Amino acid sequence: MNLDGTARVFKALAEPHRLRILKMLEVRPLCVCEITDILGLATSTVSRHLAVLREAGLISDEKDGKWVEYRLRPEAGGDLTARVLDLLQDRLPDDDRVAADARRAEAADRNLLCGPHQPA
Repeated sequence: MNLDGTARVFKALAEPHRLRILKMLEVRPLCVCEITDILGLATSTVSRHLAVLREAGLISDEKDGKWVEYRLRPEAGGDLTARVLDLLQDRLPDDDRVAADARRAEAADRNLLCGPHQPA
């Protein structure tokens, strides 16, 4: 990974909402509406955070029926990404927001949150 790629990884990690998203994705893959509901942010804001994480190689997206599912992808960004995600996995165990996010990620139901006519 070159200097620009390395900077993208660290830029992605330098924002609390993006760290929370990464911690949620440790629980399971999530769609935008689930992440939006958990964070209480606008869909456009969540989409921008997801784009930054994807550009850094920390996550990937995959179509799952009518939804686009986001998941951690340590292998996609190379050795640095894998090491960063591995290091992050043991971090923030006592943070109340991260713990609440994990519980909500486990319980999130895109069928209820997004509704049958919502776009992916």
